[in-house]
Amino acid sequence: MSDDSFIREVNEELRQDQLRALWRRYGTMAIAAAAFVILATAAYVGYQYWTTARANQAGDAFARALDLMEEGDAQGALAAFEALEVDGYGAYPVLARLGAAATLADSEPQKAIARYDAVAQDSAVPGAIRDIARLRAAFLLLDHGSYDDVAARVEPLTAEGNAMRHSARELLALAALKAGERENALSLFEQILDDPQAPAGIRQRAEMMSELIVGSGSAS
Repeated sequence: MSDDSFIREVNEELRQDQLRALWRRYGTMAIAAAAFVILATAAYVGYQYWTTARANQAGDAFARALDLMEEGDAQGALAAFEALEVDGYGAYPVLARLGAAATLADSEPQKAIARYDAVAQDSAVPGAIRDIARLRAAFLLLDHGSYDDVAARVEPLTAEGNAMRHSARELLALAALKAGERENALSLFEQILDDPQAPAGIRQRAEMMSELIVGSGSAS
């Protein structure tokens, strides 16, 4: 046997001895670490599957509730929305609260307004949804409340830069017109017309209402 071969064999034996020593010392830790990685990965995958399944289930339940509304089954829709408020996942419980209020809008408007107000006052609800709830309550209050009732919900939304300002100004203008405050109504409609970002539909209605008010001779 050559010296080189002998040296290689000795080195190989030394490496094997070192590996065995390392394994005896750290083998249990390595197995535990590997097990932790496997379990963590499995838990993450399981959680992802669980959350996706819950979201899909809640989405299907919300769609069924909407179908019941379209079919005219208000009581069935209300029950479905209320169940989703309790058992839903993600954003669906909040959307279900809006849906439940909508089912009551025709038959029990005051209860619907109270539900919209509850959403609007819930700090845990995203701001955009709270603003939508304020607008929906104000819309019902056009027929079931006073100018002050409408203003209390939407006046803060009429500020420049607020994404809901166009709809808020329209509702407030209609409430002012109903209350006999024609100059106030005209001013609000003109704010809509002067805003280049106002949606076409709201702008057209504001133009028509402004012309009616001016044509009546009650405001200038």
